[in-house]
Amino acid sequence: MPDLPSAAAGSFLPGDDQREVQALVRRIAAERVAPRAAAIDRDAAYPQDMFDLLRDLGLFTLPFPPEYGGAGSLLSGCVAIEELGRVCYNTAYLLLVQWTPIGAIIAAGTTAQKQRLLPGLANGTLRAGFSLTEPQSGSDVSGIRTRARRDGDGYRLTGNKVWCTNAAVSDFILVAARTGEAKRGAINFFIVERDTAGFTVGRAEDKLGARGIPSSALFLDDACVPAENMLGVEGQGFKSVMAALNASRPLIAARGVGLAQGAMDLAAEYVSNRRAFGQAVSDFQGVRWMLADMAIGVEAARLLTYRAAALADAGAHGAELARAAAMAKCFASDTAMRVATDAVQLFGAAGISNDYPINRYFRDAKVLQIVEGTNQIQRNIIARTLLGSPGLGSTGLGGGGRSN
Repeated sequence: MPDLPSAAAGSFLPGDDQREVQALVRRIAAERVAPRAAAIDRDAAYPQDMFDLLRDLGLFTLPFPPEYGGAGSLLSGCVAIEELGRVCYNTAYLLLVQWTPIGAIIAAGTTAQKQRLLPGLANGTLRAGFSLTEPQSGSDVSGIRTRARRDGDGYRLTGNKVWCTNAAVSDFILVAARTGEAKRGAINFFIVERDTAGFTVGRAEDKLGARGIPSSALFLDDACVPAENMLGVEGQGFKSVMAALNASRPLIAARGVGLAQGAMDLAAEYVSNRRAFGQAVSDFQGVRWMLADMAIGVEAARLLTYRAAALADAGAHGAELARAAAMAKCFASDTAMRVATDAVQLFGAAGISNDYPINRYFRDAKVLQIVEGTNQIQRNIIARTLLGSPGLGSTGLGGGGRSN
């Protein structure tokens, strides 16, 4: 993989801080992470050793605001995820799930909530989950059915969630629940502590990819949550949901960039060391063109991702950030799927063998097209910023569906 492009080429490109992050994470990824990647995928066991490694290196701090112990750079976070994702999707995922709650807490949290939660997430003493998706609603965020009913000094939450990534190891989970009947978008996040009475984390799903980080169902049976654990003004939390999703999507895109780069690296190495019909496989023009197309896609995805992250760091919000983040997530994950598919093809029969890592990249890439808002939803977001909402039947609010 090439080093980061010069910042002089454009204001959204990485600078010296990101180069330092890249050099550190690239070395650690090669020496410590890559040797563990196959086993993490095969065993589908949470990689506590990798979590400890990232925490000890201080990588969790990267995108958190400085006042909460962070470096304040989503762009640096994207670089770190990309470098880890080249060799191990699951280890890169550890960074993502640590950072996913940031957007909602910053957008809608009180000063007390921020001071209570953000420093611990930044230094790795706390772990969290983020739960929107329900059995009947993934992309249709505004249609969730989990209810929060006011009861004295708190709220009672009732409902079921699915695909909550990191729930099995989380100290708390941000759970989205309806707080009003007047409109579909009357939703708030609630900080649900792990030991809350009436709250249960279900078994981990047996997943196609992203196997090392557990995704579980949540069951809320009249779970009592203190009023101070609600984010935002009651019934007006939907915008914080969208803000959280928009802010995190460049990180999702970075996973796609890293995965695509890693798959391309493996394919290039494989064809360079194989011979057929009396010549190196890498000398066939058709093969060379496949790799050239991979490189074009990866570089375009990388620049879209950096731009979206730089916009978020610069304080962009609303339609501007929504469109840039949706473009980055959609293009990067589609590129990852396309590159991984072609890489498997270049591996031939070896590509479908579990003895070779490329099939892991293929499985993880498919997951990435679906999670954090499907790519069809990303296209809806982009189109809405260009054309407005389609017709009176649309709320204009949907489009953040999450299935971590």
